[in-house]
Amino acid sequence: MPNECDISAWSGEGAFTQQLINWFTEQETIAFLKVEDAKSTRADVEYNFISNEIFLQFHTVKKTKKQSLWGVLSFNRTIFDKLMTIEELHVLLENQQEIGSVDYADADMIQFLRTERIVPPYQTKGYKLIELVRIYEFGATSRT
Repeated sequence: MPNECDISAWSGEGAFTQQLINWFTEQETIAFLKVEDAKSTRADVEYNFISNEIFLQFHTVKKTKKQSLWGVLSFNRTIFDKLMTIEELHVLLENQQEIGSVDYADADMIQFLRTERIVPPYQTKGYKLIELVRIYEFGATSRT
């Protein structure tokens, strides 16, 4: 479970975003989770476009590596290896049946796009709900 989860910059809109948050909070490799509304969120009479961004920070493992300098000096160097990367997360998410396939992924981002038609009671014409969720590793800048 993430040590810290920040949803203060998120309006709470987006059922799929909430589903992803719930899944992320169950993962032991995630140290920090931040969710924000993206600037591209729009609403109109016939559609509602929700855009959210999720920033993740992965837990790290401290390792000591022996190194030598010029073949003469020997010293220990401490390095921190991440327990997971965005690429590994992409593969893991693809294998989760309740989440479904990723619409786009590269070395820096994972993107989901979900659509559904909503017809409220007592109305003949509904609206289209479009939800875009982008997942970044913490420290990356937004692309919207």
